[in-house]
Amino acid sequence: MIISGMVKSSLVDYPGMVSCVLFVPGCNYDCFYCHNRSLLDGTHQILPAEYVEDFLQKRAGLLDAVVITGGEPTLQKGLLPFIKSIKRLGYRIKLDTNGSSPSVVADLLENDVCDYFAVDYKAPAARYEEICGSNSPAGTVLETIRLLLKSDSCFEVRTTVIPQLQEKDLLHMAQELPAVPRYVLNRYRIPDKHKESDRLRIMGKPYSQEEINSFVTLMKKYQPNMAGY
Repeated sequence: MIISGMVKSSLVDYPGMVSCVLFVPGCNYDCFYCHNRSLLDGTHQILPAEYVEDFLQKRAGLLDAVVITGGEPTLQKGLLPFIKSIKRLGYRIKLDTNGSSPSVVADLLENDVCDYFAVDYKAPAARYEEICGSNSPAGTVLETIRLLLKSDSCFEVRTTVIPQLQEKDLLHMAQELPAVPRYVLNRYRIPDKHKESDRLRIMGKPYSQEEINSFVTLMKKYQPNMAGY
């Protein structure tokens, strides 16, 4: 298990919890608007495992939860034993995932080690490779979401409303998914770091909060548990 970054205390990454956020490197997607580009291009740092373990041991009882994000955590070898080790310290666990590895999520569910999941649903299924790069089929994401619904797990689905997504895309996405416990629309922010080939795409005008709120209202017809930030 490789850890490349850590936020020692966060009030926003796990609903209702004070959490430590751990970032892992590597991803099988290539989303042009990624805000953690250094985790994908090999310029990331590596935190010593002993440092992370010592920090979590000392903060046990002071922090509520640990959030594992990336990058894409389900690509990490040793994810399950790592989660088990910090779970034994009394932490609640939230996993952020792009949903591309339903078999890994199934294993985590079988072992009952995650308390909350956040699954990114990035585009209508027909546009997934356009938005996320080659080899990013939407079918695996939908399978992951169905697994979470079947297991009655606590989870949310998230979509970053990039300028390339139109109202019709968002409505289509809301209909593609089964009704989920929580569906969050996040406003697009231009990333600090990007590939030169993506320069024109990242410079699109972000939707206003009023426009996000309008999308939320329209999507509630298909997804009753909508929110927008």
